[in-house]
Amino acid sequence: MQSRFTSAPLSDDELDRLETFIFSDVVSEDSLDLIGIHGFLCALNISPVPADEEEWMDVLFDGKPNWISTEQEAEITSMLNRWKGSIYSDLSNDRELGMPCELTLETKNEESELEIWAQAFMEGVFLNEDEWFSEGTDKEEAVAELMLPIMVISNLFDEKEFKEIRRNKIATEQMANEIPDILVDLFLLYHAPEK
Repeated sequence: MQSRFTSAPLSDDELDRLETFIFSDVVSEDSLDLIGIHGFLCALNISPVPADEEEWMDVLFDGKPNWISTEQEAEITSMLNRWKGSIYSDLSNDRELGMPCELTLETKNEESELEIWAQAFMEGVFLNEDEWFSEGTDKEEAVAELMLPIMVISNLFDEKEFKEIRRNKIATEQMANEIPDILVDLFLLYHAPEK
């Protein structure tokens, strides 16, 4: 069982401070934004195996930030672990997960916020992809079925079936709406006690 930090959710002020840090000069331009971080942390919590903190921080920030001080590093690390812990608390207590964006692909921009969220979720999956999709396990089919909507919405996959579903706006919008429930189902699939 991975260690858990306090599960108090971040305040709006803390989220603002985190966002300011992410867009500062000490962090890569390719760092995840707040919406992406939420998706990424969801995947880390659901993952059948824990990811090493240094490894996932490196992916989240697209490399190590040029920390101004040890105090800054401690504050940002603590906030991210708290956010991760609060998502874990919601998932493990079967509470509805508050999403940081609208559950839709309809957007005036080229890329919807939900697509950004789903891409970051997949980044978290790729850290331990073999364990997520272990062949021959009784969970393999269920995982593939549950993951399909997130994979389609991420738009990261070129397979014909994904492209066809993406072209069907009604189907993709329905998939988008299912995501909060899918996250809980995936979590329980890997972490519910064996009967």
